[in-house]
Amino acid sequence: MRSYKELQEQIAALQQQADAQRKAEVAAVIADIRARMDEYGLTVADIGGRRGPSAAKGAKVAPKYRHPHTGQTWSGRGKQPRWLADAIAAGQSMEIFAL
Repeated sequence: MRSYKELQEQIAALQQQADAQRKAEVAAVIADIRARMDEYGLTVADIGGRRGPSAAKGAKVAPKYRHPHTGQTWSGRGKQPRWLADAIAAGQSMEIFAL
């Protein structure tokens, strides 16, 4: 029977092997995808993808609500702005501010 330390060393060695194998397989898959995209003249946008995890950052969302007097807007995402919350509390409907 093997000791705990020997088993931990074996686990670490197998994890390194698995990591190396995964990297090799991922590289092959990426190369295949790029080759097919080149073959068919496809772009990332054609397949509905983004260019990396930061692609969505900074993307502007069209406003859905506008204050008629100040021109302040809100996209409907995130915390409701104070001007809209105050208007609703005063009895006005959100539909009044909808664009």
